Amino acid sequence: MAIGFPKSPRLSMPNWKGIPQLPVMDRYIASELIPPFLFGVGAFSSLGVSIDALFELIRRVTESGLPISIAIQVLLLNLPEFIAYSFPMSILLANLMTYSRLASDSELVALKACGVSIYRMVVPALLVSLLVTALTFAFNELIVPSANYQATQTLAAALNDEDPSFQERNILYQEFRAVKQPNGKKEDALSRMFYAKEFDGNQMRGLTILDFSQDGLDQIVSAKAAEWNPQEKAWDFYDGTIYVVSADGSFRNIIKFANQQLKLPRGPLDLASQPRDYNEMNIAQSYEYLALLEQSGDEDKIRKLKVRIQQKYALPFICVAFGLVGATLGARLNRGGRSTSFAISLVIIFSYYLLAVICGSIAQLGIIPPVLGAWLPNLFGLAAAAWLLIRSSR
Repeated sequence: MAIGFPKSPRLSMPNWKGIPQLPVMDRYIASELIPPFLFGVGAFSSLGVSIDALFELIRRVTESGLPISIAIQVLLLNLPEFIAYSFPMSILLANLMTYSRLASDSELVALKACGVSIYRMVVPALLVSLLVTALTFAFNELIVPSANYQATQTLAAALNDEDPSFQERNILYQEFRAVKQPNGKKEDALSRMFYAKEFDGNQMRGLTILDFSQDGLDQIVSAKAAEWNPQEKAWDFYDGTIYVVSADGSFRNIIKFANQQLKLPRGPLDLASQPRDYNEMNIAQSYEYLALLEQSGDEDKIRKLKVRIQQKYALPFICVAFGLVGATLGARLNRGGRSTSFAISLVIIFSYYLLAVICGSIAQLGIIPPVLGAWLPNLFGLAAAAWLLIRSSR
């Protein structure tokens, strides 16, 4: 009995002039990938939201009196993050299930008999994986950060929790300016250093400001409190002293004040009141926060944020490695249903995320660069896919 592809309406495409048409084999395999991919999105996102968010919200409802309507709203706002995480897992499961089904039905054997290589057979898997990569990136940039931030704000408002981002201590902000050197080159030199012991969400307390912005004249400002004046775009200082120091190091003037307004940058306030967690910022917002952190000189936070930024780039591209690994592994499974594919997917996913956590932690310690810490798991995945492809082609 001859083995061939069934003719069905789903394989037909509009005959639009000027638009390249995919070959029948690619359309057929791509259409076979869609149902298990959707199944995986539903399964993995439901599993993730149940383990990570649902149980915590149930505890909040029973112990803290969180209204059920608010709990449901927070749960729905948390859902996009788990859907985005499920995309790479689902493309792995979809390729495993689809290619193992094609292998068990001898359709891959028929393709090989027609001279189609394993490299050509995985092209549909690669194309669909690239599409899911773009979808994952779009979700993580456009939907997930704002949804996570809204979920945090909704939960905090319902529980009357104080925003932890307004409990900063030891705020250090540095401002630099370009100074022309005798050789003609310009180098960055410290212009101002702003230090505050704590920030309560409204006022900075225990402040010391070193001002080197005026040539030959330095200022030291010490004050009990200060707050940002948005109308004047300046800082209002309370109960402090200004020490004016001349170039020879002697005190030129000492001024005590009860209230003094100084034209200083808003940067310290932005640094102290950063309202979003790492998972609540997209890449552009993360780079803005990184610029503030670099002024503070906190190397631990800077490294951590650099790793997170690179992970935001790297995570969507694991779909490509997962797609190729799933296709080549599935093609080698002559017999295997959904349970086998699901079990293999879980093992690969657990291995990848364990490796991602380990590499990310090593990068945060400064042992390896942030780029390598974020992309190394992807490189391992692509290397595994290449090895499987080479073995399958023999």
